[in-house]
Amino acid sequence: MINAYDFDETIYDGDSSIDFYFFCLKKNKKVLLDIPSQIKGVILYKLKKIDKTAMKEHIFSFLKRMNSVDDLIDEFWNIKIINIKEWYKKQQKSSDVIISASPEFLLKPLEKKLNVKIIASIVDKKTGKFISKNCHDYEKIKRYEEQYPNQKIKNFYSDSISADYPMFHYAQNAYLVKKNEIIKLDKNKIKK
Repeated sequence: MINAYDFDETIYDGDSSIDFYFFCLKKNKKVLLDIPSQIKGVILYKLKKIDKTAMKEHIFSFLKRMNSVDDLIDEFWNIKIINIKEWYKKQQKSSDVIISASPEFLLKPLEKKLNVKIIASIVDKKTGKFISKNCHDYEKIKRYEEQYPNQKIKNFYSDSISADYPMFHYAQNAYLVKKNEIIKLDKNKIKK
């Protein structure tokens, strides 16, 4: 059986997408030109005029201003790999699967660095447009089952009950991560 993990705030201390945004901003101040579109996306999402995927496309629109995104990602992970939490490093296995709503292009280099498999939102790294559905909620289960048919998840770890409620019930065991504290949950008592 497989152990599966959410990424941001679970095994990574922080939000990798936000960290990458600020990393890119330091490299290219033209990223600031996308702030009006990003604010518009957040407002429309809060007003329930667009879904989370469309809102994230507004956020990731800054990618069109970046040259050599792959080189930036490599440089980013050379610096930010230290944000992988120690508790995870101690129990990490090569059979682990990380399932995240973050962009696949951002997390994919970690497959080699951590020796794990990554399932994430497929986003065009040149435009910020989503190619797949945002990999969250029930989409995480769908994407997992597409890649691992008939393979159950033994343990699932996440920092958010509301965001990963379906995954907590899908796995045999559910663990809530609060910083470096791991709390085993009673699946019968988990509520959104």
